[in-house]
Amino acid sequence: MVPKRWARRAVTRNAIKRQIYSVSASFDAALPQAAYVVRLRAGFDRKVFPSASSVALKAAVRTELLQLFQRVGGSRQGAAS
Repeated sequence: MVPKRWARRAVTRNAIKRQIYSVSASFDAALPQAAYVVRLRAGFDRKVFPSASSVALKAAVRTELLQLFQRVGGSRQGAAS
């Protein structure tokens, strides 16, 4: 979920969603079958990330998503062992 409150422009929200789909696809094998919800909880400042297609925004979103999915995947794998 990428609310308009945190990412005002639709192009930014869509870019963030594409990153979520991309990163989650790489973790399909590590995560059990379930419905997962990824929710944006803080905004991306337009002064720091002026363009939705900027490399800086994509890198920032991807880094946070990788940390999130690794934490979820690691806790699931640790619980199964």
